[in-house]
Amino acid sequence: MKFHAMASAVVLFLVSTAAFAQDSKPPQGASTSKGEQASQANPFSTYNKIFYARMKTILVSSAEKMPEENYNFKPTEAVRSYGQIVGHVADAQYNFCSMALGETNPGLKIEQTKTTKADLVAALKGALAYCDKAYDGMTDASGTQTVKLFGMDMPKFGVLNINNAHDMEHYGNLVTYMRIKNIVPPSSEQPPAPQQKK
Repeated sequence: MKFHAMASAVVLFLVSTAAFAQDSKPPQGASTSKGEQASQANPFSTYNKIFYARMKTILVSSAEKMPEENYNFKPTEAVRSYGQIVGHVADAQYNFCSMALGETNPGLKIEQTKTTKADLVAALKGALAYCDKAYDGMTDASGTQTVKLFGMDMPKFGVLNINNAHDMEHYGNLVTYMRIKNIVPPSSEQPPAPQQKK
């Protein structure tokens, strides 16, 4: 059931991204920069990269922001601790991104082997750096190539979309844990006030 919900979310994402790509084309004859040309040539992969970059930033900020003494915190015994969620998210990066890259998952078992904040933050950063290769190297053409995921043929776009959805799902867990500990999560922080000129 969970997979069907994720697959439905991917389909909705792809449809909305296609609509976004159609609506965001510049008028004919308008000059565009090199970056804009690349995003127009690859609207799906560009959007995927933008979404992933945001998730990457708030995941690392969440891992860094929670104090070490709360890494073993879990609201009930039936759920993962804060540190286990960070490790689980790191493991998932290798799982999904190795599929998109056509590589063997290194299977580091971070959730089971890392316990300190320093080790988990470093492992998460390493996992995200690994995923950077998958997102940065993806084009709209290569994103349509299929791989096996959960026993089904799925385009590489779908794999990276599920990674994004999985990141968001578990960021929601981290937010809840931070709120219970009276910590403002990164996505709710107020941006710094602009400095006034003297």
